[in-house]
Amino acid sequence: MELKLKVIRREVIKPASPSPRDHLQLSILDLSCPAIYVSTIFFYKAEDLVTVSSEKLKSSLSETLSRFYPLAGQIDGVSINCYDEGAVFTEERTDLLLPDFLKNLNTDSLEDLRPKISPGDSPIKWPLLSVKVTFFGSRSGFAISVCASHRICDASSLLTFVTDWSATTAKKKTNVSTLQFAETKIYPPPPPHMASQSPPPTDHTNANLTKKCVMNRFVFESSKIAELKRNAASESVLVPTRVEAITSLIWKCARNASRSNLMAPRPTLMYQAVDLRLRIPSNVLSRDAIGNLQTAFFLKKDAESELEIRETVAAFRKAKEVVNKVIQENLQGDTLGQGLMNVMGKFVSEYKPG
Repeated sequence: MELKLKVIRREVIKPASPSPRDHLQLSILDLSCPAIYVSTIFFYKAEDLVTVSSEKLKSSLSETLSRFYPLAGQIDGVSINCYDEGAVFTEERTDLLLPDFLKNLNTDSLEDLRPKISPGDSPIKWPLLSVKVTFFGSRSGFAISVCASHRICDASSLLTFVTDWSATTAKKKTNVSTLQFAETKIYPPPPPHMASQSPPPTDHTNANLTKKCVMNRFVFESSKIAELKRNAASESVLVPTRVEAITSLIWKCARNASRSNLMAPRPTLMYQAVDLRLRIPSNVLSRDAIGNLQTAFFLKKDAESELEIRETVAAFRKAKEVVNKVIQENLQGDTLGQGLMNVMGKFVSEYKPG
């Protein structure tokens, strides 16, 4: 059965208590992030409907926004105005049963479960947070999709928000510590000339959201991951991580697929984001800090060279060690952000495609 959705309501949810009404400065990294929404989708079984309703979700969202108040704000140039503009909450329903949807999962249909970008909406303006709840037929379950502007947070920030919202909905004590909005904790503010630059038009910022992309879902069994890690091990990397092994495999497969569809081979470039929260002491940067708190490295393979997983894992590990070294060397002063920007710039110059 085709997924046909009916919009029940779309409304703005504001924080339960007034925000400090301040301005949060964005960092230079924030402004370099693409004008998109970071998003995730959660599916819930029929039995969860006993304790969850649309009204309960809206109430707990309002309460959660009181703690995560920048997500209810609005971007103005190079700062966030925390004036309680609110977040968008959409409720939709479908006659399709959740088990049938998951059994015949079409990855393209997942896009239908995400919040729609309405005319005038923009991830570099407002809303900074959008939530969509989809109730499936015959009370068979529901899905919750959460999207947040990449200009103010990364995937880890989104997970922190969802964790807190989930605990609030269940009336449980949240595991999230005192929130730290760390937009310029690591990376410096943008230079003055960027403050006067006009943002790109809304149609342009939404281009990446509507552009047709290929999406696939891959499931790796634990036994296969263990086997892959063994095969990826070498003298330089005795115990590869899951991320190192799986990312290297996906890159190899994508490269092979690209080469088979082209008249001539071409170089390929891999971009890997690195979460700084896991590499900086918690007394400097909280594990629950909100913001774009990441760095990145790049790996490149020439057109004619073969991509071997062991060699790729070794290069992956070496690049991470470069990042870790920069962090350790700059922790004591206020040069960490600039140091990370320098190393990212070096990767870009060394591994520039072409």
